[in-house]
Amino acid sequence: MRNLRLLRAGGCRSTAAKGTPQCFCLGAESGAVLVGSQYGLVEMRPAGNSVSREVSLTVDGFLPEDGSGCIVGVEDLPEQESVCVATAAGDILLCNLSTEQVECVGSVDSGLSVMSWSPDQELVLLATGQQTLIMMTRDFEPITEKQIHQDEFGEGKFVALGWGKKETQFHGSEGKEAAHRKQTEVLPASAWDDGRPRVTWRGDGQFVAVSAVCPETGARKVRVWSRELVLQSTSEPISGLEQALSWKPSGNLIASTQEKPNRHDVVFLEKNGLLHGEFTLPFQKGQVKVNEMLWNADSTILAIWLEDLKVENSNPKTYVQLWTTGNYHWYLKQSLHFSSLEENQLVSLLWDRENLYRLHILCQGWHYLFYDWHWTTDHGLGENSQHMANVAVIDGDKVLVTAFQHAVVPPPMCTYELQLQQAVNQVAFHTDPKHSGDVVVLDADNRISVYRYGQSTVNDPSVKFGAVGGNGFKAAVETPYLDKIYRLSVPVDGEVISLYCSPVTKTVALQLTDGRILKYLWEASTPVLEPWRSSSSSAVQFPYRCVQTSITRISGEEVILGLTDRCRFFVNDTEVASNITSFATYNEFLLVTTNSHTCQCFCLKNLSVKALQASLSSAASPNSETLRKVERGSRIVIVVPQDTKVVLQMPRGNLETIHHRALVLAQIRKWLDRLMFKEAFQCMRKLRINLNLLYDHNPKVFLENTETFIRQIDSVNYINLFVTELKEEDFTKSMYPSLNGSSNSQPPQHPDQKKVNLICDVMRVAMEHIDPQKYCLSILTAHVKKSPPELEIALQKVHDLRESITPNVQAVSAEEALKYLLFLVDVNELYDYSLGTYDFDLVVMVAEKSQKDPKEYLPFLNTLRKMETNYQRYTIDRHLKRYTKALGHLSKCGPEHFSELLNLVKDQNLYSEALKLYPSSTQEYKDISEAYGEYLTQKQLYEQAALIFARAGIFAKALDAFQSSGSWQQAMCMASRLGYTKDKLSSLARSMAGKLVEQRKYAEAAILLEQYTQDYEEAVLLLLEGAFWEEALRLIHKYGRLDILETNLKPAILEAQKSQLIFLDSQKTAFLRHKSRLQVVRELKEKACENLQDYEVPNCPESELFSETSSVVTASDMNSKYTHSNSRISARSSKNRRKAERKRYSLKEGSPFEDIALLEVLGESVRAVETVKGEIHILLKQLVLFGYDEQAGALQQVLEEVLQLMVASVPEIWTPDLQQSSVSLVLGPNSTANSITAAYQQKRMMPSAVQDPEVLTPPKFNKNLQWKLHLLQ
Repeated sequence: MRNLRLLRAGGCRSTAAKGTPQCFCLGAESGAVLVGSQYGLVEMRPAGNSVSREVSLTVDGFLPEDGSGCIVGVEDLPEQESVCVATAAGDILLCNLSTEQVECVGSVDSGLSVMSWSPDQELVLLATGQQTLIMMTRDFEPITEKQIHQDEFGEGKFVALGWGKKETQFHGSEGKEAAHRKQTEVLPASAWDDGRPRVTWRGDGQFVAVSAVCPETGARKVRVWSRELVLQSTSEPISGLEQALSWKPSGNLIASTQEKPNRHDVVFLEKNGLLHGEFTLPFQKGQVKVNEMLWNADSTILAIWLEDLKVENSNPKTYVQLWTTGNYHWYLKQSLHFSSLEENQLVSLLWDRENLYRLHILCQGWHYLFYDWHWTTDHGLGENSQHMANVAVIDGDKVLVTAFQHAVVPPPMCTYELQLQQAVNQVAFHTDPKHSGDVVVLDADNRISVYRYGQSTVNDPSVKFGAVGGNGFKAAVETPYLDKIYRLSVPVDGEVISLYCSPVTKTVALQLTDGRILKYLWEASTPVLEPWRSSSSSAVQFPYRCVQTSITRISGEEVILGLTDRCRFFVNDTEVASNITSFATYNEFLLVTTNSHTCQCFCLKNLSVKALQASLSSAASPNSETLRKVERGSRIVIVVPQDTKVVLQMPRGNLETIHHRALVLAQIRKWLDRLMFKEAFQCMRKLRINLNLLYDHNPKVFLENTETFIRQIDSVNYINLFVTELKEEDFTKSMYPSLNGSSNSQPPQHPDQKKVNLICDVMRVAMEHIDPQKYCLSILTAHVKKSPPELEIALQKVHDLRESITPNVQAVSAEEALKYLLFLVDVNELYDYSLGTYDFDLVVMVAEKSQKDPKEYLPFLNTLRKMETNYQRYTIDRHLKRYTKALGHLSKCGPEHFSELLNLVKDQNLYSEALKLYPSSTQEYKDISEAYGEYLTQKQLYEQAALIFARAGIFAKALDAFQSSGSWQQAMCMASRLGYTKDKLSSLARSMAGKLVEQRKYAEAAILLEQYTQDYEEAVLLLLEGAFWEEALRLIHKYGRLDILETNLKPAILEAQKSQLIFLDSQKTAFLRHKSRLQVVRELKEKACENLQDYEVPNCPESELFSETSSVVTASDMNSKYTHSNSRISARSSKNRRKAERKRYSLKEGSPFEDIALLEVLGESVRAVETVKGEIHILLKQLVLFGYDEQAGALQQVLEEVLQLMVASVPEIWTPDLQQSSVSLVLGPNSTANSITAAYQQKRMMPSAVQDPEVLTPPKFNKNLQWKLHLLQ
């Protein structure tokens, strides 16, 4: 689908050179052309437009001075810094252009007709006047000499397998007559054939083909020789074979021409000499002769030099045609016509070896020309016309137009073709988006033909239908008609090589040969040209010549895109990728194909150039919306506007249509924004896009336009498909996030309602409003899809359909509805739900559709029918395991079924539900409560059981339960409700007091003994035992037992003072010991940490990060045997887990976590002393009250010393560094890369046990508690 377009043309004409040019070659230096004439060798340069250097060959007598000499070959040898020249007289000369020295390196007496060098310039083949071939090395040492005309076939001779004679073999389409047909005689070569041999090398230089006129038959034969000049094969006899010969560089075919009885063909031969394909030249037989043929270096273009034959009284016209092939069809892409003036007659032509698409031509009047071609796809640019997405392909004097909007027609077929009078050289489409189908055609005679759509009603005879014009096939395509000619020209300072007009902004960009980009403002009153400027106001200049340009917007800025023939892709003058094979822009999208056989799509709306560069250089994930794999060598032909099609062409020429996911989603979003639900739905269904996007794209709009959606879709099946595919997830966040970052998703309007339920409800209401009979199945789907499914309602609607007698023929029958419902829901589940409706007709209807045996369900249904309604429903609910409902129905069945109800309650633990069914005054309520209380007692929930018992008036069981739970106040209440006697109350109180003492609840036990048993002496003793000094003192004075003061109280407080002194002393000793040990451990570990840093983190400025906690690393490294010592500890409970964690911190010297264990023990010591402050305060008051000032003072002083010691030591033990590391501020504004790395390294190496905030946090002191007595100071 590509055409060859002229990128630039140039050349020079020399007036100083003598004689006429005879042959030429390209110099090693860029732009130099070496031309041989009858007087010598001339070097021409197009830049200087003149002869730069010249070597005369007449001085030394190598050429005669009268101008009758002839040069048959010229080759530049850069390694020898000279040019090799062969003369017809037989001399082989080396000419140095710098020194103008000429050296004769060899001579052939019989003269030379051809000199041909191998592509690697290692060998040279000479054809002599005696019809021999001489192969020589680059140093002109002969290898071998052979006769051109050989009798044998060559080494590649075919092997006869003995399958009979030619007459008996199958002749294909020629029929049996071919067996008896005599072989026609081979006609001699054309009269205009110059009779000279033609030589052509294969691209790799391994073989050479020679075409020569056979002296016996006068016809040409082609022979293939190896590098060693060993004959490989001889061509079959070909009548009318002509002189032109060129071996395709890729190596598979040799091109030549053949004059046939009725036409002139280009034919192809294989290496074995057999014919393999042909195409016909667009000339009558005998109208032209083919002088030469040449393949370009990558074998894609075949150049043919032709000349008119029948010309009288003037020089013949010459033509150069460029042919390409695609999908096994040969296209004439360019036709260059040269006038009949003698100075414009062609001498020779060459393809450039480095610039693949540059053609060099030399004319007789010392006129040298070069043409640079490039591939381009000519297509319409509009989006809002009826004739968009048209692609034009040049094929000789035809333009093949394919309208991709209507059909993807593979080349060489087309939608319609435009027939012109001359070969077409260029095609262009109208830049106005409304007339994008209008096309302009430039032919070889420089005529411009304009084809327009619209006004004309008469069919244009020059426009013919292609693939869409077959018999019985209605063409839905409008064709254009031939209009008139327009011309417009603006002077430009420089040589323009490409032009692009943006259909959106009407901006025209011109590219000059030096890479500069000019902006052409053609809508101004006087057309203006100005440099194209980037956002930084600098003039844009492409570093390399771009063969494809385009204008688009990136982040709102208009930029020019360029692609070179070497796959380098530019945005303005920034190279963003070097592996792009083709690109296309469409709206805000850029599509590219890459050398890694992918097609990528980018949304340019919110993308910067740097982000685009990064996206193209990084490999996108294979599942990304932006990337998809394509066939090797694919190129973009066109993106069809207002559609999702991207047409790609394969290297062979066939087309493939893909729907790029990014374009598909963008188009669907546009349709949804315009409320075009039908188009969006059909596209999504065809291309398998999840239908949830219809709602998720804009939930608010969808819910407001549900009726529009249903009316547009207008298909029950499609609506069912949509409803069944609904899911709770938001697909705009998961599967289809927007490429440009913008999203229409708003916060949900009904956050309390699930998405699927909301859509089902809204759709159902809309369908019931539009036509409930038509959309019956969709309404059922909406009920079933909800979560939980509304199967009862769906079944009820099926039942209603059965009951109703509707005359409407279109209405869905109950049978159909039920059949459809069974497709959505499992039949057994539906049977259970139908049973749950208590409608036996519906149950039978569903059961008939299932695989159930009537012998199973009919007796069961008959049994149910005989039961009382409530009991029947209870039986059904119990069968369906709907126990709560069953309980409700059973409660209405009367007292005779209460025992059954109670069993059900006990079996299913439905106590709370059962209690709600009966008033609290009834016996049933009491019975259920009793059962509930016993159930809770079994679960050891004594207090809750007691509350249930008490509420139902079962006081005896409530008393036992309160006793078990330890609620002595409630237990005494229950005893009172039961009317216990004083003695009974006393014994109850004693037993409960005993239990409280076991639980060390001395104050509560004392209350029971004092108030219910009047045993105040025992109560005082319990209070003293619990250190409740003030309460004990109150009871002593209340009952006047002052003797207890001496016997019990004073000894008890003195004993308490001694025990507190011992406790404080032990705590102080342990605290000092652990503190000193911690200091030693830290010093040891700091040294070890320094060694580790020297070894692992040299020159680390964040060494202070390795604080006290990080020192654990080295210890854990040194003592790795401890690391998993407790891994087998079971963590069955939190208590066990805490115990396992505590065991990790061992106080054993040298253990890995010794410093952590010391911190933990020190913290516990501080907290223990802090706890006894309150107790000691009360004790001090009692000691002072009874005159023990000395003991009180001693105790206060000891506690004060211990507290002072601990307060002073806390900052030393829990240092600020330690606290900071416990917070682990790894990241933040003050972090550096090194600090973060070190911290994470430290964190990785530190075991999780160290990350214990409690251990690393210093204990708090309660400053508000005034525990000291001033009178003791």
